[in-house]
Amino acid sequence: MRNYPETLLDPEQSVVIVIDHQPQMYFGVESARRTVIENSVIGLAKAAKLFKVPCVLTTVEAQSFSGFMYSKVLAVYPNVAPIDRTCINAWEDANLKKAVEGTGRKKAVIAGLWTEACVLFPALCMKKDGFDVYFASDACGGGTKEAHDMAVTRMVQAGVKPVTWMQVMLEWQRDWNNKDTYNGVMEIVKEHGGAYGLGVEYADSMLKK
Repeated sequence: MRNYPETLLDPEQSVVIVIDHQPQMYFGVESARRTVIENSVIGLAKAAKLFKVPCVLTTVEAQSFSGFMYSKVLAVYPNVAPIDRTCINAWEDANLKKAVEGTGRKKAVIAGLWTEACVLFPALCMKKDGFDVYFASDACGGGTKEAHDMAVTRMVQAGVKPVTWMQVMLEWQRDWNNKDTYNGVMEIVKEHGGAYGLGVEYADSMLKK
């Protein structure tokens, strides 16, 4: 166990829940650029895999309305079958609840569409049920910026903690001397870290001269 386990995210205590990253849900997102949200959820999923953090995938009405989960998320977890639901609130689905509780982890990081419903509802309910709940704001999207912002405000008021996907990964890494994950983190940064990733690419090229 690392230092400050109650204060900071630790990979041994964390579980990631990816909710409804599906085509129909993306169509309705207007709070941020969809490509930014896609990049963020893939970065988070890869980080969870690197740090051996359980990742629970869930969809809503996949075959009848919303389409299947984003293929690049499924590519990170080819052996994890998304739990399909009919209820908007994922925490009210018995299979989803069982999968999350079965991990034994109490720090839950949520990424989902839409923020005002499929993120907000389970976040509030999980908080009520004793989980330490976080949401990766840049891996969530709402129908409008106002809808996203109001959901964020409501979650924060309830004690749910806002983070970004990169913040989560760096919190898990904690120390650059953790060599088991260092190279993996750098690869994820290069692929999904924007300007930071470009900086890492540049530094690598200079060192290789």
